[in-house]
Amino acid sequence: LANIKLPFPLLCSVYNYVRILQTKPIMTAALYELCWHVVQGNFKLDLAASVLSDMMELRDDMPSILADVFSILDIETSSLEEKNKRDHYTQLVGACLLFVPDAILKERLDPETLESLGLIKQAHQFNQKIVKIKTKLFYKQQKFNLLREENEGYAKLITELGQDLSGNITSHVVLESIKSLIGCFNLDPNRVLDIILEVYECRSDQDEFFLPLIKSYMCEPLTLCHILGFKFKFNQEPNEETPTSLYHIAAALLHHKLIELEDLYVHLMPLDASIVEEHKREITEAKQIARKLTMVVVPSEKMEDKEREKEKEEEKNDKPPDNQKLGLLEALLRIGDWHHAQSIMDQMPAFYATSHKAIALALCQLLHLTVEPLYRRAGVPKGAKGCVMRPLRNKRAPRPAESFEDLRRDVFSMLCYLGPHLSHDPILFAKIVRLGKGFMKEYQNEARNDHIKDKMDTLLSCFLSIADQVLLPSLSLMECNACMSEELWGLFKLFPYQHRYRLYGQWKNETYTSHPLLVKVKAQTVDRAKYIMKRLTKENVKPSGRQIGKLSHSNPTILFDYILSQIQWYDNLIGPVVDSLKYLTSLNYDVMAYCIIEALANPEKEKMKHDDTTISSWLQSLASLCGAVFRKYPIELAGLLQYVTNTLKAGKSFDLLILKEVVQKMAGIEITDEMTSEQMEAMTGGEQLKAEGGYFGQIRNTKKSSQRLKDALLDHELALPLCLLMAQQRNGVVFLEGGEKHLKLVGKLYDQCHDTLVQFGGFLASNLSTEDYIKRVPSIDILCNQFHTPHDAAFFLSRPMYGHQILSKYDELKKAEKSNRQQQKVHKYVAACELVMSPVHEAVVSLHPPRVWDDLRPQFYATFWSLTMYDLAVPHNAYDREVKKLQVQVKTIEENPDVPMNKKKKEKERCTALQDKLQEEEKKQLEHVQRVLHRLKLEKDNWLLAKSTKNETITKFLQLCLFPRCIFSAIDAVYCARFVELVHQQKAPNFCTLLCYDRVFSDIIYTVASCTENESRRYGRFLCCMLETVTRWHSDRAVYEKECGNYPGFLTIFRATGFDGGNKADQLDYENFRHVVHKWHYKLTKASVHCLETGEYTHIRNILIVLTKILPCYPKVLNLGQALECRVHKICLEEKEKRPDLYALAMGYSGQLKGRKVHMVPENEFHHKEQPVRSATTASQLNGPGTTAKPATNASKTEEGACEDADRSKDKSQGAAKPVNKANSTVAKVTTSNGNGAPNSTKAIKERDDKEKSGKEKKEKKEKTPGSTPETKGESRREKQRDERGAAGKEERAPREGKEKTPKADRDKQKAEEKSNKEDNKAKAGNGEPKELSRERDTGAKESKTKEKGGDQSKEKGGDRSAVSGSLKSPVPRSESAESERGTQPDRQHWLCTYTVSADCQWVITATSLTAEMRTQFNPLGNFFQITKASVCTYASTQDVYAVSRSCGPPYNYQPPPQHPSAPCRTLPTATESARKCERERESVGEAFWICWSVA
Repeated sequence: LANIKLPFPLLCSVYNYVRILQTKPIMTAALYELCWHVVQGNFKLDLAASVLSDMMELRDDMPSILADVFSILDIETSSLEEKNKRDHYTQLVGACLLFVPDAILKERLDPETLESLGLIKQAHQFNQKIVKIKTKLFYKQQKFNLLREENEGYAKLITELGQDLSGNITSHVVLESIKSLIGCFNLDPNRVLDIILEVYECRSDQDEFFLPLIKSYMCEPLTLCHILGFKFKFNQEPNEETPTSLYHIAAALLHHKLIELEDLYVHLMPLDASIVEEHKREITEAKQIARKLTMVVVPSEKMEDKEREKEKEEEKNDKPPDNQKLGLLEALLRIGDWHHAQSIMDQMPAFYATSHKAIALALCQLLHLTVEPLYRRAGVPKGAKGCVMRPLRNKRAPRPAESFEDLRRDVFSMLCYLGPHLSHDPILFAKIVRLGKGFMKEYQNEARNDHIKDKMDTLLSCFLSIADQVLLPSLSLMECNACMSEELWGLFKLFPYQHRYRLYGQWKNETYTSHPLLVKVKAQTVDRAKYIMKRLTKENVKPSGRQIGKLSHSNPTILFDYILSQIQWYDNLIGPVVDSLKYLTSLNYDVMAYCIIEALANPEKEKMKHDDTTISSWLQSLASLCGAVFRKYPIELAGLLQYVTNTLKAGKSFDLLILKEVVQKMAGIEITDEMTSEQMEAMTGGEQLKAEGGYFGQIRNTKKSSQRLKDALLDHELALPLCLLMAQQRNGVVFLEGGEKHLKLVGKLYDQCHDTLVQFGGFLASNLSTEDYIKRVPSIDILCNQFHTPHDAAFFLSRPMYGHQILSKYDELKKAEKSNRQQQKVHKYVAACELVMSPVHEAVVSLHPPRVWDDLRPQFYATFWSLTMYDLAVPHNAYDREVKKLQVQVKTIEENPDVPMNKKKKEKERCTALQDKLQEEEKKQLEHVQRVLHRLKLEKDNWLLAKSTKNETITKFLQLCLFPRCIFSAIDAVYCARFVELVHQQKAPNFCTLLCYDRVFSDIIYTVASCTENESRRYGRFLCCMLETVTRWHSDRAVYEKECGNYPGFLTIFRATGFDGGNKADQLDYENFRHVVHKWHYKLTKASVHCLETGEYTHIRNILIVLTKILPCYPKVLNLGQALECRVHKICLEEKEKRPDLYALAMGYSGQLKGRKVHMVPENEFHHKEQPVRSATTASQLNGPGTTAKPATNASKTEEGACEDADRSKDKSQGAAKPVNKANSTVAKVTTSNGNGAPNSTKAIKERDDKEKSGKEKKEKKEKTPGSTPETKGESRREKQRDERGAAGKEERAPREGKEKTPKADRDKQKAEEKSNKEDNKAKAGNGEPKELSRERDTGAKESKTKEKGGDQSKEKGGDRSAVSGSLKSPVPRSESAESERGTQPDRQHWLCTYTVSADCQWVITATSLTAEMRTQFNPLGNFFQITKASVCTYASTQDVYAVSRSCGPPYNYQPPPQHPSAPCRTLPTATESARKCERERESVGEAFWICWSVA
């Protein structure tokens, strides 16, 4: 005990503790601790052995527990480096051999340890012995001959199972025999089961026998599954192939629930992870192939790729183990076990299983059987027979579908699993499509309640899903099957285009990424499309078209996407591509429409070029393609039209270009402002004449395409919405779209929107029937007030409706009362017009304020807007021209020997028929025009009320009628000019033709500046037509006398009692008319020069366009033409580099202008000019309007100087034009204030009191002023003006006065008068009298002399006279006009301007020139002032027109215009109270008259 290192009491306590507990874990731990201390040397060996020996009594299994501890220590000590510890362990075990059996130690200790203990001799031999024993125990069967089985039993078993089963032999009888054989021959039951399965595998058609037999023999599913699994594993070697019969029996056992799929699935190869990896690898390879096809590869790289592909193919030839899961799946499908097949496919990636053709065909066969009854009832087309499918004998297979509702049970899910691999069975594809057609017929025809409707909607969604996921992808994998494409279109055409386009979008953008095969197909299609497009030309359209057709049958979306991308880059491909599309199927055409819309709506593409001023070329190319494709091929238009409508709703007008092209190509309606005169003439005729001679391109055979376009618009109710949206979008382009866009682009978009509206409206008018048009177009007040349609567009849309209604009503009246008399027909036509237009007259009243209708009658307004050029004139020349063309064409055909006879006959018949149509149309239009003119003749007396002034009436006519319509279209521009001439010819009361023309020509700056490019062309055409009329009158006195001499439109005096045609003195004579025309030409020149010198792009472009349009009629005067030529030449120099488009316009006009120079005449030839007479003239010599003017002697010099010196060009042009205006100012002028050049009425009110106070003083001063002659007064006024203008004016005036052609005596006299006036002015200034007051005195003296004479003259003539004047402001700044005025000092003519109020508030205006004698005899105290109010203007002016503005109450003040604040015009407030009252009534409508001016 002394050697014990641990305290003995502790050992005792451990021992006692172990004895008390005696549990195995505790005992094992205690023994381990004890033995470990011995190994460590902490405890004596013999003491430990005695303790262990005593412990053996505690439990029976103590030796085994101790052996386990020794086994653990054996492992631990064998790895220790200290040998002494290993020795301690060996000694301990040896000491325990007495109470631990050797067998237990041999079982648990290592052989080397046993050998060291001496329990065995050699460890190696011991290991071999163990292997032999284990082999004998576990791997050698201890039974002799399989439990003493006899081979005869197995032979009898096989014979029993292989016998003929056709008789009364049942599985129960055979089972009893098998049991007997097992018992008699000691057969192993498992081996018997295996043999039964082997025989079943050989006789797999005997399911009805073997399945009940197996079910009765072995009801343990796991055992049966293990035997089957062993059979499957036996065939999993690399070159082994699992027999089909094994798959069949496995599927049959699964189907009859004899085994579970989960138990069998683990025995099948390959693993699911391997399948997923294989699927990913296939996708990657497909993408690599696609990438290679789209890349540019060097030839050397191509060879390397081919070698790699060969190596891969060789590797694939080494067949891997077959996929047993897919084999079992196929077998399940063949017997109709859809439930288990679906479970297997769910374990695999999408479409992986059906990508194997055998499985796809098996599933297709199952689908055939499932849909057969329903297909026979609702899918078989008429006349088709087809082969009847025999149903499966398996009662557990999916039930056949008897109704469409049954399809939801299994068929739709089967199709979804099949996916794109329905392509393997085109017959099934056709069956599914035909079932879809049958369903759609029921869906469309059946009147359903809500419950049935929900079911049908659900079924519709299912069919759409099938089309998306199955039909279209399958079509992609079918190689060039046009029949299936047409079959599918039979279903798709029953869907709304919204559904179809959604399907095409999915097909194009998503389907091709879902499967490796589709990825490859897409790449191959693009590669083939590139090959075809590279070689497509006009010469090989037919063979290339066939290739495109073949490629498009399967993959149209990919093909068209590439073709459209090429067209967007190369627009010269449009023609060949359109021609090559004739081999497409109907489905392909529909897909083409979708692809075009998708390309148009591509958000990644900008619809403007980088300069933001023009529309992108790709959009223009697509628009051209749209027009050509939709015209040539039967493609549905609804989607494209709806797209354009939606873009308009969104406030975008770029895509109107598409609609414009479609209407132009499909309907043959072309919108262009660059028409020739012959085309314009043809456009005024009927539809046949328009088609033959009105368009640049003779578009033939548009009847079918027009009908298709019309049907699409009517079926989808898009006709009116498109019109209204376009009408509203015109302003939207400017105010909504145009905020950030370039002005040039805004103008183009506006023109595009407007032109498309005109074109589209023309198409509707010519193609819609009367009923359709009237049904869709609301009344004019609804269009304007509810839909906020601009008035011009509203009347444009309503105009055809009025024409249709009038003709319909006219036909009704003719049928009601048959009569061949022309007069009665005309009366019926007039009655029809009244019936139709009366509601329109009432409706238009709400379009404008009530004051508008004080001058214009609603009847006149509606008549103007409802008529067209077709109603006003017959283009006989155009009809004759087209008939002659056809006659020449017939003659050419007859003389051509190369044309076959049958073709000659057809062409001759066509030309002859066209001739007959044109002649009949001409006759019909002639009758129509005669009826319309008769109607207008009856209406004209009620057109214009003229409650206001004539000028106000013309203003309203211009503002509300003429200007809006003349820029609406080219034909409307011609119509407006023709209508003005027609109103003149009809001698409409209260219409002043002269004033109308004057207002049109006097100032065109603002109109031109506010026009777009196309509007400028129309406005120029309108001016040209107006100038043509004026030029015709100007060129020949006889023509003028005939067409204007006795017409109220050329009156220079307006009488309250109306027009008196017998008074020739009231008319404007021919020579004065020539003066007026010259003034108009001058005004046009001044406006043109102003626009050209502004530097603004719009001004310059528009005026150049207008000048080009009016070139046939303007300029006619040489000096005006030279002025224009100079300015245009300057534009050419300035804009050559900056703005090339302006440069091109200017160069074009300049060249044409030079060509017209030979037709220009000097000014004195254009109108007669005489030297001014300084002596007094009698009143009889002044035939109403004023005097003659000086000749322009320095005109040419001035213009040449302007060309040489650019800085002085403006002043010199004014100097050149000044004599022109002098001559014009002598012309009789009748005008009223329209706000242009009139003095401000508020200023007149402010100065009223001052003028009243100075009235008496004026009279006194007039009487006291002795010896004052008009000449001295005039010189005094000129001196004052020169003083006020300052030294600069004096310096500039000296050289200009030197240029005057005034006689020397006159100049001396003027100098003396100027000196005298200066002294008078100084004296007045010295007395403290203001200059203005002095001027008033001079004016008052002259007025007092002038009034008496003027009053006597007015009494003698019995009628007052008035003059015509251009009332618009001068476009040239006033300072320049004043400077040109200072250049010459013309003789002064004093005019007495009076206006008389009659009892019925009608005004008579008189302007009387006063001679010196008349002024001296003028009596200011005469009775004349009891009924009139007079004003005398003594300021000599060549250009300015002064106005009178009146307030509501007396005294009536006259205030000169703000341009000349010093002009000495005053009014004597001496009117009677009755006149004042009447005037106040007249002034309630805000009138003002131009009544006072003076001329040189």
